[in-house]
Amino acid sequence: MIESIATLDRAEILAHLATVVRPEQIDTDDQHLLDASVDRFKKYQAVHGIHDAPTPVAIVNAESTEDVAAVLAFADEHLVNVVPRTGRTGTEGGLETSVVDTIVLDCSRMDAVLRIDPENMQATLQAGVPLQRLEDELRQQGLTTGHSPQSKPLAQYGGLVATRSIGQFSTLYGAIEDMVVGLEAVFPGGRVRRIKAVPRRSAGPDIRHVVIGNEGALCVITEVTIKVFRYQPENNEFHGALVDDMRTGIAILREVIVNGFHPSVVRLYSPEDANQHFSHFSNGKCVVVFVAEGPAGIVRATSAEIQRVLGQHPHEPVDPALIEAWFDQLNWGQDKIDAEKRTMLQDRHLGYTTEISADWSAVCDVYDAVMHRIRTEYPHADDLTMLGGHSSHSYQTGTNMYFVYDYRIDCSPEEEIEKYHIPLNAIIVEEALRHGGSMVHHHGVGKYRTPWVEEEHGSAFAIMRGLKEQFDPKGIMNKGTIFPAPGAIQPAAADPDTRFGNVRA
Repeated sequence: MIESIATLDRAEILAHLATVVRPEQIDTDDQHLLDASVDRFKKYQAVHGIHDAPTPVAIVNAESTEDVAAVLAFADEHLVNVVPRTGRTGTEGGLETSVVDTIVLDCSRMDAVLRIDPENMQATLQAGVPLQRLEDELRQQGLTTGHSPQSKPLAQYGGLVATRSIGQFSTLYGAIEDMVVGLEAVFPGGRVRRIKAVPRRSAGPDIRHVVIGNEGALCVITEVTIKVFRYQPENNEFHGALVDDMRTGIAILREVIVNGFHPSVVRLYSPEDANQHFSHFSNGKCVVVFVAEGPAGIVRATSAEIQRVLGQHPHEPVDPALIEAWFDQLNWGQDKIDAEKRTMLQDRHLGYTTEISADWSAVCDVYDAVMHRIRTEYPHADDLTMLGGHSSHSYQTGTNMYFVYDYRIDCSPEEEIEKYHIPLNAIIVEEALRHGGSMVHHHGVGKYRTPWVEEEHGSAFAIMRGLKEQFDPKGIMNKGTIFPAPGAIQPAAADPDTRFGNVRA
């Protein structure tokens, strides 16, 4: 926890905020403030009503870019930490308030779809627009965002862009950074900056990427313009196969992709992870999943290539109807979150994920190394009820790997993160970095992967540091997220001598 460096105390901050925005935009409800102090990284503690992060001084509900600018000007002048948010589906501690007397700046009320432009295949919207609502509006016009993260029923665009979100159809449509063509953001001091929407330009570095993925550590995203695509679900074709091992599955994924084909869904599940999704047919094997999507001719060609590649590897075919049924249940809405909470309380059981990326030549080595280390080094491996993984986003040069670990909780709620999630996450991050991959594929750094961010970037971290010094010189933006900060959260697992609670295996 970082002590406040604000020049005002809590009462003075509240009094000044009431002159910056309308008083009814300022939320000081005790329970709301507690809930705002964490994100889903601490879901087990939160379900038990445990909130050990400093309580924010207020939630300010911005209703316009002008509101955001006014709050950031005030915060910059008086050195008040600000945590921006929309959607609240973060999982890496990025929304955790690590500083005493923080303002949580919520842009969810900025929820206007400003323009849908089918001629130029663009949509312009405010940061608080829910992804599901925009998708529903677009589909009425035969269009789609192409973006479908598991959080789709709850996510909002400011958070999606701020965390470099990716969707389940990324191999065809790309990730959020491929979709954003223009945006508006507000920097400390209240400086509003707009990046115009054009198809492409060669006018220096692509400054969109100063904003995309900044996780509220540099600025607040207030408006985005995104690409949209034609929606043709009537052409979808589904493919599934069972294979004996992950290396065979990765080889199948790689060949389809590097041969120039782009199914919307390209996935491989380990036997353990497959059992969670496909227990009715996986039979202890790895499951390969493809969905071909788009114009009919492209779908036919893509499906033919998938079948050709599968035919070159030992496999058992899966009924496409089984894959289609799975496809219809992908997203994670409030109902599933509520069900997870009930399971946590009733059964003292939960699951987490850590996602990384690596080259084709390295990803299986990362997978094998993580499985080996957790099974042989982690002292609480007997509490794991499932350890596996899946690849779900592939590229010409490599793929990602989602490590999935479920466990029985044999400790107090206060101890759960340190005993289970942090050390398991650390092993996965370390192995990804050791094999030359990235420690995070799309969930964002948050505050709990920040200890490894300099190793992630190497000599290029000087560029990152320069961005912070240039755009947030007083350090008021989401302290401890992405950029290491003295006194910020530093998980014990970042130190190999204390990774397992001072118990070395």
